[in-house]
Amino acid sequence: MGREEHLRRWSAAHGGTPASPVVRVWLDGVRRVASPLAAAGVPPSAVTVLGLVLGLAALAPAAAQAEAGGRWALLVALLLALAALADGLDGAVAVLGGTASRGGAVLDAACDRVADAAAVAALWLLGAPALPVLVAVGAGQLHEYARARAQAEGMTGPGAVTVSERPTRVAVAAMFALGCGAYPQAAATWAAVGAWVGAAAALAGLLQVLAAVRRALSGRR
Repeated sequence: MGREEHLRRWSAAHGGTPASPVVRVWLDGVRRVASPLAAAGVPPSAVTVLGLVLGLAALAPAAAQAEAGGRWALLVALLLALAALADGLDGAVAVLGGTASRGGAVLDAACDRVADAAAVAALWLLGAPALPVLVAVGAGQLHEYARARAQAEGMTGPGAVTVSERPTRVAVAAMFALGCGAYPQAAATWAAVGAWVGAAAALAGLLQVLAAVRRALSGRR
């Protein structure tokens, strides 16, 4: 499958939303990695589950650093990055292999929500206070639920591309986990700042989605 056809199918799978220049670069890289997987017949659901396993696995080194110190959080950052890569690959494998399905989309969404929570929970294990962790997780989950519910009511596309889409949420957790590993003596501070940044972004993103939903569905009932 050529580049433009991949972009067209990606846009169709995301409610007709055109890919931005940054997304195009990301999709080009993902397509190159996903192409041999699709050609080999790897099920996209297997890639989806792998991403979830990698995200959950990040909790183990986070707990290890909290328990014994060291630089285990570097592994947390690596696992979260690999989980994010798998999250991008599953959709590309489905599109390139022509195996996209509604069941796969539901599995992907469910796994993403669990992996989102695990990424923020890793910061909690590394020393972040509970309040921003709960806010980040709760607002992030509501962000995705509100969008999905609005789409079921007739909203086309994502409504709005917010400051707290899933790549941003994972990137924030991975970046501050990296800080925890690079500066273990200040790990709790890095984790706390990361959790507060994640919470602020999640709240802002939720407000953006709710505003977009109101615009899209006003007058429908």
